[in-house]
Amino acid sequence: MKKNYPIENEFVNSRIDRWFKRNICQVPQSLIEKNLRKGNIKVNNKKSKSSYKLKKSDLVSIININFTHNKNIKIKKKYQATNREITTSSKMILENNENFVVINKPAGIAVQSGTKSKRNIIDILRNTKEFANSSPYTVHRIDKETTGILIVAKNRKYAQLFTSLFRIRKIHKTYLGIAVGKLNENKGTFIDHLFYNEGPKKIKVEAVTHFQVVDSNNNYSLLKLDPVTGRKHQLRKQLLIHGYPILGDSKYNFLKSKNNKKNLLMLHAYKINFSINGIKHKYIAELPSNFKNFLNEKYLKNYF
Repeated sequence: MKKNYPIENEFVNSRIDRWFKRNICQVPQSLIEKNLRKGNIKVNNKKSKSSYKLKKSDLVSIININFTHNKNIKIKKKYQATNREITTSSKMILENNENFVVINKPAGIAVQSGTKSKRNIIDILRNTKEFANSSPYTVHRIDKETTGILIVAKNRKYAQLFTSLFRIRKIHKTYLGIAVGKLNENKGTFIDHLFYNEGPKKIKVEAVTHFQVVDSNNNYSLLKLDPVTGRKHQLRKQLLIHGYPILGDSKYNFLKSKNNKKNLLMLHAYKINFSINGIKHKYIAELPSNFKNFLNEKYLKNYF
C-alpha cells in the first residue's frame, strides 16, 4: 500500500524526519531512519536521508508502513484551551497580520507546554480566529511569570526569519522591572558570567544588560533594562548577582518582601523594535495593573 503526501507551504525547508513526526506518527527516530534506508519513505520516488529539507514541489511517499505506537513513548499532548481562554485571547493581541502576531502576555501562563506547565500561550492561540488558517510558531520566550511583549509567527518562513533576527541581535527588547533596593548608579551596564547545566556539563556564558534608573526611593528602584544578550533568566540572575533582585522573584531572591504578598514578579517586557525588508516595527505593551498599582503605592514615578 502506497500513500502520497504533497508538501504544504508551512513545511517547506523542514527536515523530512520532523515532517513525518508532525504529520504521520510520533515514533522513535531510529524507526524513521530504518524506513528511510529501506526505501519505505521516499521523496519524489527516491531514497532520502533524515536531514533532507523538503521543497514546495516535493512528494513524499510512504510504502507498506503500519506503525504501532510503543507504549513506553510519551506523546506530548496539546493543552485543550477553554472557550473562555480562546474568546478572551484577542484582548492580548497588539498586532495581527498574515505572518505574525504580537501579544501582551499576562502573568502565570507559560509560552509553551512543559513538565510543570500544561496551560500555555501557543496551544491557546492555535484555536483562535487569528490562527484559523495557520499554525503558531514560537520564536522566543519570556518566563511564565513575566508579563509583556511576545512575538508568535504564523508560518515557518517568518519563524525562521525571527529566529535569525534574534540570533544576530537585530531585535531590541526593553524591559521594565522593580528591583529591591536603591542602585548606586543611575545608569550603566551589567556584564556577568552566568552558569547553566547542560546534562552533566556546566557551561559559562557572558550576559550583558544596559540599565537605567527611572525612579527610586530608599527601598525600591524602577529600572529600564535593555538586554544585549538573550540568556535564560538573564535579567533576574544579573540583578540578583548585583544585589538588587526583582521584586516578587521567588527563585532569584534572597529577600522575603512583605510588600508583595501575592509573590507577583515585577518584570515586564515593555517594548520591542525590529526591521523587516526595510520596514521598521515598534510595539509597546501596557503595564499590568498590579505593576502600576505598586508604583503608585510607593510613590514611584511612572513615565511609561
